[in-house]
Amino acid sequence: MKIVNKFYPHALVILGFILVSLIYFYPVLQGKQIFQSDIAQYTGMAKEQNDFRAAENSEPYWTNSAFGGMPTYQLGANYPNDFVGKLDDVLRFLPRPADYLFLYFLGFYGLLLVLKTDPLKAFIGAIAFGFSTYLIIILGVGHNAKAHAIAYMPLVIAGIILVFQKKYIWGGLLTMFAVALEVNANHFQMTYYLLIFLLILSGYFVFNFIKEKQFKELGIAVGVLAVAGIFAIGANATNLMATSEYAKFSTRSNSELTFNPDGSKKTDENALSREYITEYSYGIAESFNLIAPRIFGGSNHENVGTHSSMYSFMIEQGVPSAQAEDFVSGMPTYWGDQPIVAAPAYIGVVVFFLAVLALFIDDRKIKYVFLGGALFSLILSWGKNFSLLTDFFIDYIPMYDKFRAVSSIQVILELCFPVLAVMGIQSFFKAKEEPKLQQKVLVQTGVFGLGIILILVIAKGFFHFTGSNDNYYLESYGPGFVDALKEDRMTLYSADLLRSGFFIVITFGTLWLFIKNKLAQNTTLIIVGLLMVFDLFFVDKKYVSAKDFVSPVEIAAPFQETPSDAQILKDTTHYRVFEVNGNMSSARASYFHNSLGGYHAAKPRRIQQLFDYQIAKNNTEVLDMLNVKYIIQTDKEGKEFPTINPNTNGNAWFVSTVKLVNKPDDVMKSLDDIDTKRVAVFNVREHEAKFRSARLKKQWDTTGTIKVVEYKPNYIKYQSDNTKDGLAVFSEMYYKNGWNAYVDGKLTDHFPVDYVLRAMEIPGGKHTVEFKFEPQVIKTGGMITLVSSIGMLLLLIGGIYFQNRKSKNQGQN
Repeated sequence: MKIVNKFYPHALVILGFILVSLIYFYPVLQGKQIFQSDIAQYTGMAKEQNDFRAAENSEPYWTNSAFGGMPTYQLGANYPNDFVGKLDDVLRFLPRPADYLFLYFLGFYGLLLVLKTDPLKAFIGAIAFGFSTYLIIILGVGHNAKAHAIAYMPLVIAGIILVFQKKYIWGGLLTMFAVALEVNANHFQMTYYLLIFLLILSGYFVFNFIKEKQFKELGIAVGVLAVAGIFAIGANATNLMATSEYAKFSTRSNSELTFNPDGSKKTDENALSREYITEYSYGIAESFNLIAPRIFGGSNHENVGTHSSMYSFMIEQGVPSAQAEDFVSGMPTYWGDQPIVAAPAYIGVVVFFLAVLALFIDDRKIKYVFLGGALFSLILSWGKNFSLLTDFFIDYIPMYDKFRAVSSIQVILELCFPVLAVMGIQSFFKAKEEPKLQQKVLVQTGVFGLGIILILVIAKGFFHFTGSNDNYYLESYGPGFVDALKEDRMTLYSADLLRSGFFIVITFGTLWLFIKNKLAQNTTLIIVGLLMVFDLFFVDKKYVSAKDFVSPVEIAAPFQETPSDAQILKDTTHYRVFEVNGNMSSARASYFHNSLGGYHAAKPRRIQQLFDYQIAKNNTEVLDMLNVKYIIQTDKEGKEFPTINPNTNGNAWFVSTVKLVNKPDDVMKSLDDIDTKRVAVFNVREHEAKFRSARLKKQWDTTGTIKVVEYKPNYIKYQSDNTKDGLAVFSEMYYKNGWNAYVDGKLTDHFPVDYVLRAMEIPGGKHTVEFKFEPQVIKTGGMITLVSSIGMLLLLIGGIYFQNRKSKNQGQN
C-alpha cells in the first residue's frame, strides 16, 4: 500500500501528460497526421530507402535517389542491435506529434522531481516547458529530431545533478539511459548545446566539491559519469561512427578546394562560412519577444485580421472583402534580423515573471547555474549581432563551426527559465511564514517586470518597424502597402506589450491575494499555473493548430506526380534527373527519380561543389558525365516541361586517356573544358596506390561495351566486353568507405576520377563487374552497440540490486 501511495501521484501526472498531449493535438484521435514541411522533404529523400526496406526486408544504407548517391546514415537508417531505439519507441507510444509533446513533459517532470519539487508544481512546470512556443513550432515544421533531442535534455541534467548530489547509483543509471536516448535522438547540434550547459552545471558542482575539499566524492562522481557516458555512447556506436564517417564526406567538413566558384582565393577555412553559420542570428532587441511574442512582428506569415490597416488598405483598393480577408491571413509582419521566422520564440511572460521571482526569493545557489545558462545561450544566439563572442566560438571552440542557425541555442534558455519559474513559485510558498519577505520580493518582481514593459512602450518611438524585404514590397505594391504593413507591425507591438502587462498584473494580484490570505495555496497555484499555461497555449495555437493536420494519405505521398514525371517514368533505363527549379535543395524529384538534387542539412560536399563550380555555370559536360538524361525546366508561363539530354555518357563508359593532376583544385579546374567521354581526370598524388598504371600514359581500349544488368541502391552489376584492357568510368558517386568493386567475383581496386565518379581497370574479354555497398562501420558499430547494450542491462540489474540492499541495511539500522 505504501508503494501505491508513493507512485499514485506520479501515475496521475503521467496520465495528465497523455491527456494534455492528445487534447492539444486532438486531430490525431481522428486518424489525421500533422503536415510537416521538413518531413515532406525527408519522405522524398527516403522514398527509395523505404521502398527497398519493404521489398528486401533489409537496409540498403545507400540511396541513389538524391545528390547522385549518398549513405542513408542521416536518413533514418535502421542499425543492428539498436536497443536504445526500441526503448525510445516504448516511450513514444502516442501518435505523432503528441509523442514528442509527451516526452517534453515527461523529461522536464523528472528534472523538477530531482530538484525536489512536489508533483503538482512539477506537473504545471512541465506543461509550461512543453508549451514554450519554439518547442511547439519545431513540431509544426517537422524538426522532429531536434524536438526529440530537446525532450531528453532535462533527464540528462537530472541524472548529472543526482550524481553530484552523491546519489551515485540512481544518478548514474539515469544519466546513462538519458544520455543514450539523447544521442539516439540524432540531433547533434542540440546535444552539443546541451554539453555547453552541462559544462556550466558541472563547473558549479566541481567548485563546491573542491571548496569543501571532498576530493574523494568528486572522483567517484566523475568516475560514475564517465562509466555512464561510455556505455551510453557505446550503445549508439553504429550511428555515431557512421555519422562521423559521413561527416568527412559532407558539407560539414572542410573543403579540399582553395578557391571560390568565381576563381578568387578562399579566405575562410571553415567547412561552413561565417555568414552561413550566423545567417539566423537573433536580434539583440528582438530578445524581448521572449516575453512579448509579436513585438517584432511575430512571423513571416501572420494573420493580422479584418480590423487591420492592411485589410482597410485592400478594401480601399477595391479588393473584394473575402479576397482581402484571405490576403491578410498571411502577412509578412516580422521585421527582425533573421531571414525567415515561423513564429516568435516566446517562453511566456508568466514564466518570466516567476523566474525573476526565483532570483529574489530562492536561496538555492543552483539558480545561478540556470540563470547563467539562460543568459549565456541568449548572448550566443545573437550571433553576428554580438560577433566578439560568436567569432571566438567559431574560431576556437571545437565543433562550433559545424552548426548553423546559432539562434537555436536558445533551447537552453527555454529549458532554464521554466526551471527558475518553478523554483520561484516553490520558494514563494515556502516563505508563507514571512509575509513581509513575500511582499518585498513580489513588489520587486512586479516593478522589474512592469518596468521592462514600460521601457518597451516608451522605446516604440525609436524603432523603425521596417523589414528586410520592404523595398521589394514598395516596388511591387507601392508605398500605401508598406505603410499599412508598418501600421500593423506597430499595432502588434503595442497589443502584445499590453497583453504581457496584463498577465503580469493578474499574476501579481493572485500572489498578493495569497499573501493576504484571500486565496489558499493550492487555489493560488492552480490559478497561476493556468495563467502560465494559457498564456503560452493561445500563442501556440496561432502557429500550430488543427488546420495543419491532414489525412494519412497526404502524408504518405506528399508530392504529386506531374505530367513531366509521368513522361520521364516511361523510361525504364537507369539515369538521373535534374530539376532546375529545385536548385539542388528540393527532394520533390527524389520522390520519383534518381535525382541530382535533394534536401539535407549535410549534403555530400563534392556534389554541392560540382554544382557551384560547374553546373551553375551551365557546364553541360558535367551533366553528361553524371548521366543526367532528363532536365525538368519551367517556361515563361510557369509551366513545367522535361527536356532530354542526348549527350549523356550513360551508366558507364571506357575512356582512352587519363589526365594526371596533383590536387583537388586541378581536378575541378580540368572539368572546365574536358571531354569526359574520352578523358578521365585523376588525382595521382592521392590515389596512385589504387591505380598503378596511372603514370604509364597508355592508350586505353575504348571499343568495348559495358552495360548495367542489375541496379539496386546498394548493388550494381555490369557486363563488360572489350578486346583489350580498358579503363571504365562509372556515373556513380565515389565513396571509399563501403563500396567494394569485384571483377568476376574478385575484389578489385577502384578509385575516384572527375572529382566525384568511380573508375577501375578492366582486363580484356567478357567480365562481370559488381559494386556492393558493404560498410564495415555498420558491422563494427553493431558489435560495439550489442556489447554496450548488454553492459547497460547488467548495470541496471546490478544498480537496482545494490540500491535495494543499501535501503534494507539503512532500514535495519
